[in-house]
Amino acid sequence: MTGYGQFCPIAKTMEVLDERWTVLVVRELLCGSHHFNELRRGVPKMSPALLSKRLRSLAKAGIVLRLDDGNRTRYELTPGGRALAPVISALGEWGVQWRSQLGEEDYDPSLLMWDMHRNLDHDAMPDGRVVLAFRFPDVEPAHREWWIIAESSDLVDVCDADPGFPVTVTVVSALPTMVHVWRGDLRWATALRDGDLWLEGSAEAQRVLPQWLRLSPFAAVARQGDVAVIGDGSRSPHT
Repeated sequence: MTGYGQFCPIAKTMEVLDERWTVLVVRELLCGSHHFNELRRGVPKMSPALLSKRLRSLAKAGIVLRLDDGNRTRYELTPGGRALAPVISALGEWGVQWRSQLGEEDYDPSLLMWDMHRNLDHDAMPDGRVVLAFRFPDVEPAHREWWIIAESSDLVDVCDADPGFPVTVTVVSALPTMVHVWRGDLRWATALRDGDLWLEGSAEAQRVLPQWLRLSPFAAVARQGDVAVIGDGSRSPHT
């Protein structure tokens, strides 16, 4: 790593964190990803070669440990790495408050599904397999349909091909709508009322679905002026 040549602790910190993608790799490790393929799913636009390089750099900096886990490598944050949690959280809160507007390139269904699958409220869900289907008519056919399969809190998967199980409830919306619901910019009730999102399944499953799907950890962060940016960049009250 290239240093700044300054004794300032901010400079020393940024010598580790300011390379492209590094903070997002730390974010994924803090969110519970431990294996290479899991990390890749959290940073789908990052090349495997660059991810390997960043993991080596983080290991060299004492932020990440590489451990044997059977036939594959497991990545764990060191105490110093875990101590970055409030830093990453503060960056996310700042982003919600000051960088709310999204461009078309920011709407990624694979990242949305990966984020959502690890934030289910398993205590609110019934016993046994629960299959949540998502359909985004505005997305190209190859990435239009997704499934989250929850067997238990320790066994949750995301598929972009029909797993063949009966679906408990299906969510249909434009991708930006679901992203903004997940981020907390748009409430479930508002999206349903306005017809921007609709559900298919039993009346009971439709009723309790919002309880099963926890929102982003940053969804509760207050927006500037309590106004959220939605869809095409227009601004709407956060209600």
